[in-house]
Amino acid sequence: MQQNRLFDDFARLMTDAAGAAQGVRREAETMVKAQIERMLRDMDVATREEVEVLRDLVASLRAQNDALATRVAALEAAPAETKPAGAKAKGGAAGAAPGGTATA
Repeated sequence: MQQNRLFDDFARLMTDAAGAAQGVRREAETMVKAQIERMLRDMDVATREEVEVLRDLVASLRAQNDALATRVAALEAAPAETKPAGAKAKGGAAGAAPGGTATA
């Protein structure tokens, strides 16, 4: 009978010790996490949300750039006859007078 009580007390002690150890572990994890977050904030590292927004923006700009490149290639490939009569081949602004001043 006495031996069972000793084992029960010992088992209870080990259970309490395990619970205390888990509490210490959770507290240590919380402290380490807070310290790392503070260091990252001080280093001005981008957050996941900021990176995702930039990734979406870059993808959109790439698509827009590809569309514009295709449009430029099509315009450059167009025959010379389709250009407006008043357009110059190189340089010069449309509507500019020969002296370099714009006409109104």
